[in-house]
Amino acid sequence: MKIISVNVGKPRENPWKGLAATYIDKQPVEGPVRVTSPGPKGDGSVGLAGDKVGDVQHHGGTNQAVYVYGTEDYAHFNALTGRDFGAGAFGENLTTTGYDVNAALIGERWAGPGGLVLQVTGARIPCGTFRGWIAERGWLKTFTREARPGPYMRVVEPGFVEAGAELEVVHRPDHGVTAAMFFRAAMGEKDLVPVVLEAPELAESERKWLRGIFD
Repeated sequence: MKIISVNVGKPRENPWKGLAATYIDKQPVEGPVRVTSPGPKGDGSVGLAGDKVGDVQHHGGTNQAVYVYGTEDYAHFNALTGRDFGAGAFGENLTTTGYDVNAALIGERWAGPGGLVLQVTGARIPCGTFRGWIAERGWLKTFTREARPGPYMRVVEPGFVEAGAELEVVHRPDHGVTAAMFFRAAMGEKDLVPVVLEAPELAESERKWLRGIFD
């Protein structure tokens, strides 16, 4: 797959969650951007240099270090809504083309420039900030129904990303649990929860969270 755009957030007010700021307004940047593991969730750190999250309780950290979205999925939502969503519109760090990122498996690894290795950990779960930012009536229901969330990644090995660079899938587990399945389970398809929990590569924090939302 190819990276079409590398996107870094700039702070803006967040009236939708009552927080001081949100970094969902991701803007394309030029040149290589360093990618490292940010460490545990809690201080707003993410994988890309110069980027942050505002909701430090629910976003950022090791298992949400990099968020990826595909141009193929933007085309789908553009056709559905009549809008013109483009790179960074959903708050992703990497906008890609040429690969179904929602069919990526939990634990799948991608290699990129400078020795970079990323690993799929889960999927984006929509929140009030996302709903307010997109400002589309019934957006959370639409996004949930279409199940094209885009995956979250952790940084296995540091490196860099830049527009035009290639990402290569270098490992695919054999369990068949995709980012889209993780999303559907988290958004209410309870029958999928035990299936997703079977994926051995699922991080313990994500496993505990997925169990907890249905307790």
